[in-house]
Amino acid sequence: MILFALNSSRDFGEAVALELDMSLGEHEEVEFEDGENKCRPLENVRGRNVFVIQSLYSDKTRSVNDKLCRLLFFISALKDASAKHVTAIVPYLCYARKDRKTKPRDPITTRYVAQLFEAAGTDRIVTIDVHNIQAFQNAFRIPSEHLEAQKVFADFLIPQIENDEIVIMSPDIGGIKRAEQFQRLVSKRLHKDLRVAFMEKYRSSGEVWGEAVVGDVKGKTVVIIDDLVSTGGTLARSAAACKRQGAKKVVAVATHGIFTGQPDKTLGEEGLDQIVITNTIPPFRLENTQVKQKVKILSVAPLFAEAIRRLDEGGSITGLLED
Repeated sequence: MILFALNSSRDFGEAVALELDMSLGEHEEVEFEDGENKCRPLENVRGRNVFVIQSLYSDKTRSVNDKLCRLLFFISALKDASAKHVTAIVPYLCYARKDRKTKPRDPITTRYVAQLFEAAGTDRIVTIDVHNIQAFQNAFRIPSEHLEAQKVFADFLIPQIENDEIVIMSPDIGGIKRAEQFQRLVSKRLHKDLRVAFMEKYRSSGEVWGEAVVGDVKGKTVVIIDDLVSTGGTLARSAAACKRQGAKKVVAVATHGIFTGQPDKTLGEEGLDQIVITNTIPPFRLENTQVKQKVKILSVAPLFAEAIRRLDEGGSITGLLED
């Protein structure tokens, strides 16, 4: 096989390549004066299994749409160069939250993105902890692999909190299944029967409200689990509500750290003791912030590397995710 990482995800790609004991394939990205670009492999890919890494988020230099177009164009260039099989490795998948119509004539952008990948010639896509796994799986007609960071979080958290009374919490009712899955994992490892709580949450026209905590958190260490942190408002509300109910400690775990808005103002309150994220998105928006001291970043590069190895060798992704 051969592994490429486009320039915006070079650091993540090098971490994956290191786990696989290989080097990244050479490629070229050319910028033109009018804003257009060209991406092409500089190595022979004829008849080979090719994996391409690109995380699709906006940063200081590139928009999410620019990164998406570059990835799609590069995949098509690989297929035109007679690559046997091309797998898109997308640690953060853009537009995954727009998976249904919430207003009349709304777009279902998740499905449109899937159609773009298919049209470009992508044979398989791999991502981690999308907002709605059912919508993700239904959107793609090509094989889609969905990884989970819960074992990574458990490995980090359990040594710190194994002697505490623990409650696993979803910040809204829509995340209950994710919280229940994490509760089963942690319960199995600790040989304890943990409880699940959730926060009431209502959203309309951009406004969010709801203050009630459903579940007993008094005197407990509360672990709030979600797929991502965007503005952080949901986590901050949940943490504050838990502390009002007498929680001893509140830790948030979320796979994707986007951190838009004003992180210091939103997440700097004392109610939230720690935020644990992964490196699917570099925390560049936390530069020169105080809340950065609360954030722990875990690497999922080994998880992606093992998934790539198994896909190349015909191994089981299901087995990779089992504890």
